[in-house]
Amino acid sequence: MLFAVRMTVALPPDTDPDAKASVVTAEREYAQQLQHAGEWLHLWRCVGRYSNLSIFDVTGNDRLNEILWSLPLFPYMDITVTPLSWHPSAVR
Repeated sequence: MLFAVRMTVALPPDTDPDAKASVVTAEREYAQQLQHAGEWLHLWRCVGRYSNLSIFDVTGNDRLNEILWSLPLFPYMDITVTPLSWHPSAVR
C-alpha cells in the first residue's frame, strides 16, 4: 500500500545540542535503513521548513504505524498520512 506522509518536526528550542545531534543521527540512520529496504520510497524536504513529504510502500496501515512510531523524532512530529491509489490517467 502506498502512503504520502507529511512530517513536520518541532524540537523544543531548549533541546540540548548533544541530545539533538544524537536523535537526528538516529533518525537519519533509521530512515536510510527503511529506504534501502524499499519501504520508504521517496523523501523530499519541504523548502524553508523542518518538514518532509515522504512516500511509503508498506504492507498496510499497521506497518506504517509501526514505522512512524519508531522514528526517533516521532515525539516531536506533527504527521499527516494520506493513503494513495493509482490514478487512471497516470503514464506509469
